[in-house]
Amino acid sequence: MTTWLSIGILFTFAAIAFVIYRWGNMQCIGVTPVRKFTFIAILFTSGLDVGLIMFPLTEFAGYADLATSPEYGFSNPLAIEFGFWACLIWAFYFLTCFYFCVIEPRVKYFEIPLIKFINNVVIIGTCAFTAYLLLTNLPWYLPQLGDGETVVSSFYLIVFMVIAAAVYSSTSIRYVRYLSLGSTWLFFGLIAVMWSGAFLSDDSSVGEFFTTFALIGDYFGNIHNFVLPINDYHEFYLFWWFAWSIMIGQFTARFVGGMKTYQVLLAMMVFPSIPIAIWFTVLYYYSANGIDTSGFYNLAMVIVGVTFVINSLDSLVRLYTDNLNLTVERFGKVPYIVGNVVVLSGLTLLFKLDFLQIQWVGALAIALILSCFAYILKSHYRKVRAIELSPKENEIDFTKIELAD
Repeated sequence: MTTWLSIGILFTFAAIAFVIYRWGNMQCIGVTPVRKFTFIAILFTSGLDVGLIMFPLTEFAGYADLATSPEYGFSNPLAIEFGFWACLIWAFYFLTCFYFCVIEPRVKYFEIPLIKFINNVVIIGTCAFTAYLLLTNLPWYLPQLGDGETVVSSFYLIVFMVIAAAVYSSTSIRYVRYLSLGSTWLFFGLIAVMWSGAFLSDDSSVGEFFTTFALIGDYFGNIHNFVLPINDYHEFYLFWWFAWSIMIGQFTARFVGGMKTYQVLLAMMVFPSIPIAIWFTVLYYYSANGIDTSGFYNLAMVIVGVTFVINSLDSLVRLYTDNLNLTVERFGKVPYIVGNVVVLSGLTLLFKLDFLQIQWVGALAIALILSCFAYILKSHYRKVRAIELSPKENEIDFTKIELAD
């Protein structure tokens, strides 16, 4: 599995370098282009889930325990957490976003029935894994509902309601957009509240924030260490990002609103990384200084995490139901909602029982990426080599939206 993952990573970065070299200044226009801020909000909230909110506080201590994990000794826990979540990781999403915006309309590889089926297996599996992450982290953040370690019936009910809310939201694209923007502002609000609690108290100062934030700079000096898997846990993360990469690219490609290719890459790598860096800095300060987050802060993080899960799931449910023609228009709202809730709830339980693993889903996504490249070389090399513009039909929609604004 490690060799397969390494092949996927090296191919991905080589492909990104080629895309920038060949089409770096080409304007990218999706089928439903939006303004830059809306695009960034959709990208950020669709490409992240509850793990961003709930994982760091449970992971910093592990990265600092060099006796158990000496492989983390090259950097500090904050820089390692940032490296697992930001910057280079988002380049995966850029490659697939560019592909679905510019190349797939000419190649139509993901319209081949077998490929479409496999791709949607990846999407559905990753949706269920997202719900599973929420389920397994709730005991740590809401110990008052149980013993702080065991998943109890209350947590199953919360996750079930989250899945139902996400499926309902997916019935209309306007819900997806509004929820993306709302999630972004809610996350910024959480950062502001916890930042104030940490750095405006009598025992701290704003200068402590900048001192802590500077630790992230060590990531850029050791960025080469994050390319290939550091250990099994980093490998888990990288497979997870590959599982997300195709569907996030497929979903966000439709919203690209006229940026040049290199600007899309910069937007994807820089803009999401800034709030991630600030958020992780705040959490690391809480962790390193033993500041208690129980009560209000934990509840606030659960609320924002739940919102992120709903926002991620509704985007992905919308994507795979459109791909498979399992739409509201075809079946009606009630059968659509019931069917998706049952499927996602069942798969979530399979992850809980260790019957499924996200590494398998990520490995399948890598296979799709590599097979797509082989298909292009075999059947559409000249067509792809001749690409100079985004699909012509998208330019009409983009012009209409600009005039309407």
